[in-house]
Amino acid sequence: MAIAVIKGSMSGALVTWLVALFIGSSGSTGAQLAIHKIYFEQHSFYWSWPLFLGLTVLFASIVWLMDS
Repeated sequence: MAIAVIKGSMSGALVTWLVALFIGSSGSTGAQLAIHKIYFEQHSFYWSWPLFLGLTVLFASIVWLMDS
């Protein structure tokens, strides 16, 4: 189960970054997605914690079902 969560979080992070990039770059916050710009060191990117958590659960479930 732990491996499924790790694999799911990597996939969830990638898809979250892509979706937040497209929605956030247009100036929208995505309403319930709460997309905001994060500044890390000298870099900035768009991120959404609700989207990340939801996608992590979804992808972890899919990986867990495929491994069963």
